[in-house]
Amino acid sequence: MGFGDTLKALADKERRDILELLKSGKMSAGEIASHFDMSNATISYHLSVLKKADLIFEEKEKNFIYYELNTTVLEEVLLWIKNLKGEN
Repeated sequence: MGFGDTLKALADKERRDILELLKSGKMSAGEIASHFDMSNATISYHLSVLKKADLIFEEKEKNFIYYELNTTVLEEVLLWIKNLKGEN
């Protein structure tokens, strides 16, 4: 996944809010949805975009799918910004 897709995924406030929620640990889609006033289909769409951008991991446990923050991609974006600014 390229930076363009990552930055596009981060451009949406709801997706950034989902990432903020996942800072505290993995959550199911239902747990994530309980924090928002939007349909399950919309939450699923946002999770799909975040997953496609490699910003979150998906892990299946029994009948549930849990989502977890992928900090590696965020670290790469921060490193790129730091290098762009000329910081070492």
